[in-house]
Amino acid sequence: MSGRDGAVLVLEDGRAFHGQAYGAVGETVGEAVFATGMTGYQETLTDPSYRRQVVVQTAPHIGNTGINDEDDESDRIWVAGYVVRDPSPRPSSWRSRRGLGDTLAAQGVVAISGVDTRALTRHLRERGAMRVGISSTTTDVEQLLATVRAAPTMTGADLAGEVTTRQPYVVPAVGQRRSSVAALDLGIKSMTPRLLAARGVEVHVLPAATGISDVLATGADGVFFSNGPGDPAATPHPVELLTEVLDRRLPFFGICFGNQLFGRALGFETYKLRYGHRGINQPVVDRQTGRVAVTAHNHGFAVRAPTDGPVDTPYGRAQVSHVCLNDDVVEGLRLTDASGRLTAFSVQYHPEAAAGPHDAAYLFDRFADLLSSRVETS
Repeated sequence: MSGRDGAVLVLEDGRAFHGQAYGAVGETVGEAVFATGMTGYQETLTDPSYRRQVVVQTAPHIGNTGINDEDDESDRIWVAGYVVRDPSPRPSSWRSRRGLGDTLAAQGVVAISGVDTRALTRHLRERGAMRVGISSTTTDVEQLLATVRAAPTMTGADLAGEVTTRQPYVVPAVGQRRSSVAALDLGIKSMTPRLLAARGVEVHVLPAATGISDVLATGADGVFFSNGPGDPAATPHPVELLTEVLDRRLPFFGICFGNQLFGRALGFETYKLRYGHRGINQPVVDRQTGRVAVTAHNHGFAVRAPTDGPVDTPYGRAQVSHVCLNDDVVEGLRLTDASGRLTAFSVQYHPEAAAGPHDAAYLFDRFADLLSSRVETS
């Protein structure tokens, strides 16, 4: 087969879908996952948490607003492949600078269009997330299936080192500097340090392999763990670092992968979800206030922690703070000291993604206040 006409998608259980080549011509493999957002495809593509994953967009029309220069969550596209039903032939937005298909091709991202994404999504919901291959260079299903089945699974994958910054950098506070934080980049999205900076927090972004001595050398008033890809059970270094942070009673906030690593540092297990939570409109309840937030998610793993009461740990009393109303998955943790004062917390969802659009913004305020209280008492 030649040209850009035909393409095939093959799942590891043998089911195949035929469509048209989109993006770059070639072949790719990864974990098939689906994302439910009708908008925000640019942010999805550039989210490092999607490393080694092939994203299926459940919304049928993708690419309508093109690609702009402002909404990237990192400096490149991270998805291993992309699946859409009906890509827009031309963008229509005053902010657009280039088309989606051209951008995928320029960055070497193999994609497929013309696929029945509804049927594919239903299949993944019934069978679970699985490995998948896309090829626009062959239509040999059995050949591609063999390649897919030889690819590594997401379970056991330590990927933070593949997406982290290579050098530390600082995002200065906007306006008056209230405090500072050491942010471990496990696949951080650009919006996160900007939201902290907007609250007067100076953000020292550090590589994933950073040790406690380098964290303390920043003089930061607390520590933040970002989102990121991979299996938390296969990523031991950040957990070891976090136990050091908690030993020193430094304020801590974690998002997504950071929530899972926080759970492991507290002694809880993590496990792989059947097909994960990805996209928007996910209802999460704050168990302290009863308030429900409409949230954005991107996670294939979760923390297994008791929801019937707090648990004493070497670092204080831990409890589940948030739960997903769709399936009761743990969506947040909090840690308090002997006096009941909050010292560390995390959420599994993405408060920086503005799905509500601002239902979860209070979490950044909470962390900024926690950092400021340490400044005032130190």
